Amino acid sequence: MRGNLAKAFQLANTQVFRHATAPKSLTDQLGRKLFLAILTVQGLGAFALITLGVILKKSGGAPGVIRPRVRQEISRAGVALLPMFLFAALALGFLVVGQTVSALAKVGATNYLGSTMVIVIVREIGPLLTAMLVLARVGTANVIELGTARALGEVEALEALGIDPVHYLIVPRVVGMAAGIFALTIYLILGALGSGYLFAFLQDVPLTPGDYFKQITEALNWLDFALLALKTLAFGFFIAIVTCYHGLAQPLRLEDVSRVAVRAVTQGVIVCVFVDTVFIVLYLLT
Repeated sequence: MRGNLAKAFQLANTQVFRHATAPKSLTDQLGRKLFLAILTVQGLGAFALITLGVILKKSGGAPGVIRPRVRQEISRAGVALLPMFLFAALALGFLVVGQTVSALAKVGATNYLGSTMVIVIVREIGPLLTAMLVLARVGTANVIELGTARALGEVEALEALGIDPVHYLIVPRVVGMAAGIFALTIYLILGALGSGYLFAFLQDVPLTPGDYFKQITEALNWLDFALLALKTLAFGFFIAIVTCYHGLAQPLRLEDVSRVAVRAVTQGVIVCVFVDTVFIVLYLLT
């Protein structure tokens, strides 16, 4: 256990290099940033592989301890965020879907409504907006909680007691965030599509609810459902990995926690955009 964490954090804790005097030339600065980026990617990759290994190897281990923690994380990354996502769904429906329906109706292009809603809401805005909101709300909390735990020596205390920190601290957060983003994405998409039609109805758009939802269902296929599930689970997994990694790998002092939280959220946004780009390519290839 101690060896696994040490391998994952070995490159991340090269504090001499990280806090060295900033180079003066632009080339040296770019080289230093590139090297730090390579260290971060390598550390994140090692941490992700370790977490996957623990999930597969210890999936049924200590159920009396792990399962309540998993339920707690699902509640925090899912159920507790429902009011915020209800508001986000209404706002997305009124600001994006409703205006899109009205604009298509004005130019007589309502036949393209179903495919437009699937591409814009189901494939792109719904999953990505959900991931960003969960990253901002729960991902930041992960960094702060784990960073504080490591700075206070609680992670080392777990290892001294023979408890695997990855199994106890990381796995529940990974499972909870993946499940939470998946469920919240479904709620956000349904709420946005429903409130969008309500906005269009208030503007007297000549489109019945049956025609509206029929076009959307006809534009959907099994690939949309499969890739939507894979994308949301990937968002949850990588957001949890990035935030947990920075929470455990970096803060050696309490004053470092806030700085690392900002870095983790920034990298989480970059990872989400990268994952979304990969799925856009998959959509184009299929």
